[in-house]
This record gives sequence, structure tokens and C-alpha cells, in this order.
Amino acid sequence: MTNYTHFDYIIIGNGLAGLQLALKFASDSFFNDKKIALIDPSKKNSNDKTWSFWEKLPSQWDSIVYKSWSRATIKTSKKTIALNLQPYTYKTIRGIDFYNHAKTLLNQHKNIHFILETVEYTEETFHVLVKTDKHIYTASHVFDSRIPETFLKTASKHTSIKQHFKGWIIKTKAPTFDKDSIIMMDYRLKDGEQTTFTYVLPFSETEALVEFTYFTENIVNETVYDHFINTYIKNFLKIDTYTITETEKGIIPMTNFPFEDFNTKGITKIGTGGGWVKGSTGYSFKHTEKKVALILTNLKANKDASHKLFKRKFKFYDKVFLKVLKDENHKGEWIFQQFYDKNSTQTIFRFLDEESTFTEELKIMWSLFSWSFIKAFFKTL
Repeated sequence: MTNYTHFDYIIIGNGLAGLQLALKFASDSFFNDKKIALIDPSKKNSNDKTWSFWEKLPSQWDSIVYKSWSRATIKTSKKTIALNLQPYTYKTIRGIDFYNHAKTLLNQHKNIHFILETVEYTEETFHVLVKTDKHIYTASHVFDSRIPETFLKTASKHTSIKQHFKGWIIKTKAPTFDKDSIIMMDYRLKDGEQTTFTYVLPFSETEALVEFTYFTENIVNETVYDHFINTYIKNFLKIDTYTITETEKGIIPMTNFPFEDFNTKGITKIGTGGGWVKGSTGYSFKHTEKKVALILTNLKANKDASHKLFKRKFKFYDKVFLKVLKDENHKGEWIFQQFYDKNSTQTIFRFLDEESTFTEELKIMWSLFSWSFIKAFFKTL
């Protein structure tokens, strides 16, 4: 707790974006004299999610990576595609490890303060006022991870679907899994004519996360996920005896909603509430890392914090992709098979990381060339 009521920067929400931003502030001596507050009602002391991503070594996150893999496969009803990941490595970080890592580092900085309160609203005057359930604070700038209420009310007016999933971490008695290879997407088990796939992350030869995922407009009852996970374990992994040690579930918006329109001179939306989740994939970890670095660069240059946070052409690509998935959801398996079969993994990763060249982007577009994408392209225009 702190006795201060005014801060240079207030971060609302201690999730992935809020903590990565705070860590970036803490790592830069330019901000050592700035008072920074993180406001969240949660102590972040539970393992509530898992983040997976690819990157090249070395990495600032290596000390908290739970498991990494050098190989991956995509499975469809027609073929199995082996992915050569090098020079990338696919990695997973558990939520609790990330939270503990961040809190340990941030607590070493006297200018950074954790406030366990719930933010009720913000208001911009000469400073930005932040009203919580217990106090009123002011800041020169606020970074707000809360999803705008307008999105919750008007998401249907935009091209939006949901990535929703449930996963079981299971343990077996006998060695069962290839601990060095993940199943990134397995489309052989479907829930009707929808885009659904199973995701398998082996943590050892006897332990793995098995997750059933939808890219659809509507969510399903929790028992539906359980049915498909159980079916996949029995019929595809050929495992009869196992123990469920943990479960996880989540809903990630995949949308072209203009979150960036809610950035102002004094408030920058961050994280899911800022549109930082990539619309076409739901990936956020590495995109967040890039955006917090850009925010600090902007602040040090006396530019708006949100200056050039988004690349317009990639937002357009995501919008076309989402339009196809929304209008023709059964095409998901074909799309991802073409995507990974006709392009190198390195090109795909650069494209999804928004680091590809225009020539690479044209090649990817050509691999997905179809009447569905032509229609979506012109509808998006």
C-alpha cells in the first residue's frame, strides 16, 4: 500500500499487459524517478492461465519458461504436417510463474506500488482521475486494461468471433508422449461444421496439457469441452488410464473492433482492452512485449503513448481472415492446412509476428487464394 494519491503513471490491471509494462518501466533507468501504481483487486497468486508463444533464443523470459519444444505438427483429416521451427522455439509460461517473477522484480523498486483495489471509473481533467472502491487517485497518464463497455454492447456489429477452450493437464503411469514435440492443431475431431481443434503440449513423457478449442461466434457448455477432450484422449492418443491434475479454460476475443479509438491524450488502453490480442490468432504474449517497448520509446520522445502501436496492413489482413471464419466457419481446417502446408514455418511466424516482408505476405495470400477470401476481401474494403 502507499500514502501517495498522485502518480506519474497508473496501470489498471495486473495481467499480462499491465505487468509487462511495469517490468519495462522498472528496467529503464529513465523512469527511476517516476511514481508508478498498479491497481488490481487480485493478488495474482493462482495459476489461472498459460501463455504459449514462439521466439528465438536467448530471451528475457527463459528463467520462467515451464517447458519448450523444438518440434511441432499440424494434423488434419487429410495429412500431417511436420513443422521445422528452427531458429524458433515454442515455449510455455504458467501464469503463476509469470506473476511471481513480476512481483519479485517490481517489489525491489521503491517507486512502484501495488494497490489492491477495484477501479470503478476514470475521468480526464487536468490530470486523469482514477476512482476505486476505496480511494481517489490522480495520474499524469493512465494505462487501462479494462475492456471498453462499448465492445461488450456492440461487438456483434463488428467482425468478431471467440477463441474459447478448455484444457486438462493429465498424467499417465507409462511413458506416452513425445516430450520434444507439440501438436499445435489437430482438426481430426470436430464439433459439427465448425472450426475446432485439439492442442497438445507434452510437459514430459507422462504429463501433457490436452485442450479442445473453438474459433466460433458462440460458446458451448463446459461439459461439451469435457466430452471432446475425453474422446480425443481415448480415440486419438489411445490412453485409457490417466489422472486429471489441473484444468484451465478461457475465452479470447478475436475481433476487428477499434479498441485504439479509446486511446486519449491521458489514457492508453492496453492488453485485451487495447486490442493487443492478435485478431486472427488470439496470440498476445510477444505482441505485448513489443507494444510496451514502443510505449516507453514514445514516452521518452514526448510522443503520445499510443503512437504507431498498430500496423494498418496487418489489421487489414486480420480483418479479412476473421471475415472468412465468421461467414464460412467450416473452412477453418482448409485455411490452416493451406497456411502451414504452403509456407515455411519461419515465414508464417514472421507474418504472425507482423515482421514479414510484402513479398512474403503476397506468397501467404496466394496460398490461401479462394473464392471465400476474394469475397471477404471485397466485403472488408
